[in-house]
Amino acid sequence: QSMGLQRDYGVLTADEGTSFRGLFIIDDKGILRQITINDLPVGRSVDETLRLVQAFQFTDKHGEVCPAGWKPGSDTIKPDVQKSKEYFSKQK
Repeated sequence: QSMGLQRDYGVLTADEGTSFRGLFIIDDKGILRQITINDLPVGRSVDETLRLVQAFQFTDKHGEVCPAGWKPGSDTIKPDVQKSKEYFSKQK
């Protein structure tokens, strides 16, 4: 069994018998957008993965910045110094 993909993405363990829990979001252009690697005893969040995919799709379509914890329908940051101040002035 080839473990080239695990090795290429850096998730193969030192003993090369298992792999860490790796998650890779690759867009439709083949660009790696997100890497999450967890130690074996810790799982990954499907909800967070879906949120990240939605955020990447939103930023690609609208050119705005999705802050940490962003969910569809939430405020985004305009990539402009003056307009971004509007977002940050609303934050607690």
